[in-house]
Amino acid sequence: MPHDPRRGQLRRLKAYAVAMLLAMLGGFIVSHLYGERGIWAWVGAFCEAATVGALADWFAVVALFRRPLNLPIPHTAIIPRNKARIADSLAVFVRDHFLEPQALLAKLEVFNPASRLGEWLSQPAQAKMLAGMARGWALQALDLLDEAAVRRAIQGFVVEQLRQWNAAATAGELLGLLTADNRHQRVLDEGLKRIARWLDNDKVRQQASALIVRYIRKEWPTLASTVDWVKPIDEIGDSLADRLARAGLEELQQVLSQPEHPLRRDYARWLGDYIQRLREDPALAARVDTLKQQMIDHPALQQYVQGLWQRIHGFLHADLSREDSTLATYLERSLGKLGDAIGSDPALRDALNQHMLTGAEKLTTRLRAGVTTHIAQTVKGWDEKKLVEQLELSVGRDLQYIRFNGTLVGGLIGLLLHALTGWLHL
Repeated sequence: MPHDPRRGQLRRLKAYAVAMLLAMLGGFIVSHLYGERGIWAWVGAFCEAATVGALADWFAVVALFRRPLNLPIPHTAIIPRNKARIADSLAVFVRDHFLEPQALLAKLEVFNPASRLGEWLSQPAQAKMLAGMARGWALQALDLLDEAAVRRAIQGFVVEQLRQWNAAATAGELLGLLTADNRHQRVLDEGLKRIARWLDNDKVRQQASALIVRYIRKEWPTLASTVDWVKPIDEIGDSLADRLARAGLEELQQVLSQPEHPLRRDYARWLGDYIQRLREDPALAARVDTLKQQMIDHPALQQYVQGLWQRIHGFLHADLSREDSTLATYLERSLGKLGDAIGSDPALRDALNQHMLTGAEKLTTRLRAGVTTHIAQTVKGWDEKKLVEQLELSVGRDLQYIRFNGTLVGGLIGLLLHALTGWLHL
């Protein structure tokens, strides 16, 4: 047990109080031996009353902590016998005086926490310190996440969530968002424009012409040879490819220029039916889920995910390990700007104060009952001897002065009574 200087101080004061009691008792005995005449009568009166006062105060002080002389005297050992009641009273006192919502909110409102927070954050040293603390916490978190068991747990959690994910329903919702406000028609327009640019390319036309000529020579060699006498088959291929391209471009132009073109209606109807099937068709949902499971179980995907996490972890760890960390520097600048914004924007300060007050009220309301119960149970669970010892060390010195005062006041009262008795006899 560590040395507590209060123990020595308390022992000395108790010794002084006992010495005063013995001195008063000795004075009382000597005054009786001298017959209580003259000055000895006054000494006897003083010492007799002082002894009674000292004994009475000794009894009162001791009765707070233990039974005097271990006698079963009623209403003694007050503190250990009433530990439960003291615990409940202390808990209620803390609840009503420290956790009373309105009193706490009034103090917070005067404190103006948002303004003080803005002043604190606007100081570069404070923002740098807070960013450094956040950098340290992030490094510790990364080190924790780098453990093999943690990595396996995270991977298992992610995989399990992916297995439970309803991919078909999600795809249906995404496609539903795509069709809102005719976005799907704009997607179709973009696709048709790209096809048109592709058809209008000379290289594409040459490839189409070569494909036509090659097909004709393969399927109808005799006809191709005969036609070559009239007109070269290559020119015919070029002409057909050009006409097909123009026909395709004209058709695409009609689709692009006509909002109610049949192709658009067929496209919208097909897309709507497919979205509905994704949402409601169990067979299609099962096929999508099977595809999803195959992708999750594929080794290449598993390796990619694991490698991606390792790369992200490595980048974050390398950056946060540097004193000039990019992330920490960005956080520091952001905190400084936040402090300046709070200091210059009264509306922001009022909003922050209101949020803090609302949060404090909710937190206090939730904590009141729990803290009260915790305090009461904690005090009730204390060992009685240690409780008495700690209380006596805390207030025992002041209680010994009560014994001193009782001795002196008792002696003075004895002198006063002796003088009153003498006056009455006269």
